[in-house]
Amino acid sequence: MSKNAVYWLWLQKALGEGAHFKEIIADFGGVKALFDANILDWKMSPALVPKQITRLEKIKLADAEHIARLCDKNGWQIIDYDDERYPERLKDISNPPAVLYVDGELPDIDSSVVLGIVGTRKASEYALKVTELMSNGVALCGAVVVSGGALGVDSAAHRGAISGRGKTVAVLGCGFGTNYLMVNHSLREAVKRNGALVTEFQPFTQATRYTFPLRNRLISALSLGVLVVEAGVKSGSLITAGFALEQGRDVFAVPCSILSPDYAGTNKLIEDGATVALKPADLLFPYAERFKIDMSKVKTVNELMEETADKNANIVNPAEDKLSFERLEEGRQKIEKREKALLGLSESCKAVYEALTDSFEHIDIITEKCAMPVSAVLGALTTLEIADLAQSAGGKRYKRN
Repeated sequence: MSKNAVYWLWLQKALGEGAHFKEIIADFGGVKALFDANILDWKMSPALVPKQITRLEKIKLADAEHIARLCDKNGWQIIDYDDERYPERLKDISNPPAVLYVDGELPDIDSSVVLGIVGTRKASEYALKVTELMSNGVALCGAVVVSGGALGVDSAAHRGAISGRGKTVAVLGCGFGTNYLMVNHSLREAVKRNGALVTEFQPFTQATRYTFPLRNRLISALSLGVLVVEAGVKSGSLITAGFALEQGRDVFAVPCSILSPDYAGTNKLIEDGATVALKPADLLFPYAERFKIDMSKVKTVNELMEETADKNANIVNPAEDKLSFERLEEGRQKIEKREKALLGLSESCKAVYEALTDSFEHIDIITEKCAMPVSAVLGALTTLEIADLAQSAGGKRYKRN
């Protein structure tokens, strides 16, 4: 913390997260000078409005000191606007956070290639694989990966960076100490060990639909460029891309199938001018000269996939090896059970089952294969799910079970 940390905590609590305070601080010459000024000085300032003055008067320094003690007790760092560790990239935006709460070790943002990677929570297997490979590839070259710590694409981005022995930052839409998304607790712990969890919300602030857009502006602000993987036309990922454009950051997108309307947002970004990203080199090339990246050492997608396959092949589990015969027998039993279940199905259900693959596909693709009305296909899929012959996922996608 800087010597002015408690005053920044006071200011943030008074004005709220996402407030525009730059003009106010400039008018008074510093955050402590703002605190030391009297109410008449505040009223005379063209930078303050009556509602803000009321809030400044209401919030006491003791409130800020309580937050500081709470963070110290829990080992959460406070990086305020005057702190030398505060990223200059954040100061570039119009409404930077007055305070960052950090759990872990924040990488040196300003001297690093930082890439934001965002996308849908209900990601397809394709999107998860692409995200992990892209994140892994850039991390191997020293890039820091920033995402939102959520399920789906966010989680894949963090995992890829960690497996690439790189640094990663999860920007949260809630305060530390909340029980939000406990299912992802183990991943957040891994992020802490390989980077940091970051939030501008004071401890125990619950996540709401208002906190996530504020979070998204920080993901883009910390980054030089933002990659969007699988996003709908009204998704939070497109909000992040919008912030990136406003902040002068680059926007990249991985193309999605034109048959997947639920993820048409990424294709719309490309249509509007986003850079198509097909490999890690596409994300690193714009910054190679500035940060002295040897592009000849950037791995291709095929190389990354082969390495992943090799790693998986080298994982020997003695228990699994002993059970190899049992696993084969289980496979045979599963086939027999599936064949019996299929015998009792209608011809339309069998046709839909034959159209399914081992990867999730959108209902439109399945319907096209079957040449059946979508209502009949949906009915058949419901029957198949009940029979444990099909599995559904978000975005109206199905696969063979």
